[in-house]
Amino acid sequence: MSGDKKTLYASILVVLLLLFAAARADGQGNSQADTPTYGVRGSHAVGTQELVIDGDAPLNITIWYPALNENGAEEAITYPYMTNPDSSMGMEPTVTGSAINAASYDLGSGPYPLVILSHGYSLGRTGYAWLAEHLASHGFVVVAPQHYEVVDETLGDFWRGAITRPQEIEVVLNYVEAQSVAEGIFTGLIDTERIAVVGHSYGGYTALAMAGARFDSDGMEALCDTAREAGDPNAWLCELVVPRVADMAELAGFAAVPEGLWPGWGDSRIDAIVSMAGDAYFFGEAGLAEITIPVMALGGTADTGTPYLWGTYPTYEHVSSPTKARVAFEDAEHMIFGATCEALPWFTEIGLDAYCSDPVWDMERAHDLAQHFITAFLLTELTQDADAVAALAPDSVQFPGVTYDTQGF
Repeated sequence: MSGDKKTLYASILVVLLLLFAAARADGQGNSQADTPTYGVRGSHAVGTQELVIDGDAPLNITIWYPALNENGAEEAITYPYMTNPDSSMGMEPTVTGSAINAASYDLGSGPYPLVILSHGYSLGRTGYAWLAEHLASHGFVVVAPQHYEVVDETLGDFWRGAITRPQEIEVVLNYVEAQSVAEGIFTGLIDTERIAVVGHSYGGYTALAMAGARFDSDGMEALCDTAREAGDPNAWLCELVVPRVADMAELAGFAAVPEGLWPGWGDSRIDAIVSMAGDAYFFGEAGLAEITIPVMALGGTADTGTPYLWGTYPTYEHVSSPTKARVAFEDAEHMIFGATCEALPWFTEIGLDAYCSDPVWDMERAHDLAQHFITAFLLTELTQDADAVAALAPDSVQFPGVTYDTQGF
């Protein structure tokens, strides 16, 4: 890559580093040889396809699913990687994965529960192939939309996704439901009576919103006032949202900014959610209390993108769900749930290694653990798998570097 081009690409993406501080140097790796039970890939071959949901604003999606592999094809693929419509500027960044492109559905064990996967702010859906492929191998169909978000040096459009993202998940839900009836493209593949939403960062916000969390603009303003007075370094997040509350209300179609809790975007079709470092500060205690379905929240305690005390910690503390779990990765940063540098070398190429690594944790080990917890949780809530239930019992969770809290398991 030429120096000018490298500088150009880096300048476009470097603004996203505002979402978390520079990675701390000299961290100790946390790799271990033992893979937890549900961190091991499942028995299903994995297929993948790219589709477009037509509409006023066409929505690109990637799906992963249990597939037939009667000829023993190698499960190896290179996915295109998209951050937003303009970020690649002629480049073709890619993500390597383990799936078979356009493989036939394995309908013999179907229909399968649906997982909708929502990516982080302006990141690419295929950057989460490590998780999507794993879930498909365990008998889930995963659908990941590309949320189109414009990024500039001000992050001035950050607020917009709070309204548009739930709308895009609704588009996906309606599309899947329509295509799962007789003669649809998903007939026999997807069980639309068993649905979860999983998301990272702003995708975690999206999952919480779809579960019924309600935005509390008054509560957020009070939180931000307190943070500013205390000199909280996280107060900069407030400037992305609080000044744009009126714009959010207008985009949502409200005549004025609602008092108290806003009307929610929850969908009764959602049975469970997983929030990875999700932006829970939009909702506050009262807004999160509106959630009653099963919730798993994962996050790093050193996260500077969605700070642990603004995201993962309060999610578990304040949701009303009788069944919930919290998985804390000690000293982990925000992108522990992103693609590795080996799978997505583009970030290293343009000098943004912090997007595909962690200063303390070995990424592969972190992914093994995240896969274990998320897979066990989804198998528990969507299939009532007894072994998965047992894996989430407090006595079963003893992993170095992980703090686990649970209710209902």
